[in-house]
Amino acid sequence: MLRSLGQTPVTGSDEDPRVTGLRTAVSRLRRELAAHPVEFPDRAIAEDELAALAAMAAGGVPEIPRLRRSLLLIASAVGSVSALSRGLSEVRAAVDLFGEAPRV
Repeated sequence: MLRSLGQTPVTGSDEDPRVTGLRTAVSRLRRELAAHPVEFPDRAIAEDELAALAAMAAGGVPEIPRLRRSLLLIASAVGSVSALSRGLSEVRAAVDLFGEAPRV
């Protein structure tokens, strides 16, 4: 991977690579969730929050508190579904790249 060599990928745009990573991770988890055959009680919550994360990523650099709130809701909704754990971990790692929410 390029990051292991201290290099960054060239995307041809000025887009923040954190936003690109977030968009990729969210898209992957949305696909995995859509393909998951088992219904569970909070699936709609996870789908709504993933859509919100996708919209935030499409709009540029998202608000950190909102990112963290969405991540918490998604994790609580799909956390017990082991088939989605890798995708959830990728979304969490992408959100973590934005850092902590500023303390007020």
